Amino acid sequence: MSLVLVSHSKSLAEGLRDMVVQVAGEGVRVAAAGGTADGRLGTNAEAIVDTLRDILTDSADGVLVLLDLGSAWLSVEMALEELSETERARVRVSEAPLVEGAVLAAVQASVGGTLSEVAAAAAGAASMSKAPGGSLNA
Repeated sequence: MSLVLVSHSKSLAEGLRDMVVQVAGEGVRVAAAGGTADGRLGTNAEAIVDTLRDILTDSADGVLVLLDLGSAWLSVEMALEELSETERARVRVSEAPLVEGAVLAAVQASVGGTLSEVAAAAAGAASMSKAPGGSLNA
């Protein structure tokens, strides 16, 4: 199982990748595709497709893609169109929050989760509270 993290910020994607690898260990392959080709904020469909192809080569179990903002979805869709049908069948795109979803997905992948289980773990992050005890005391 592998993860691809897509962000408008190269620094954010790479920093999150480093964090996720520390949490999940080296057994989970995590790749980052962030920023534009010229280093600005934005997403780059070409970089995403290159990252997906690279990671698909090494991942027999599939790839979960997590992204930071809705507009990144368009770049991911364009990248998926460039993949073969066989490659696309091994990729799932998550609507989970990027940071929490990536951490939960990586932990599930590290214990041998399937693509469906890893995607479900990531999706569960959408309902997680960040406040201790699950409630905001404001």
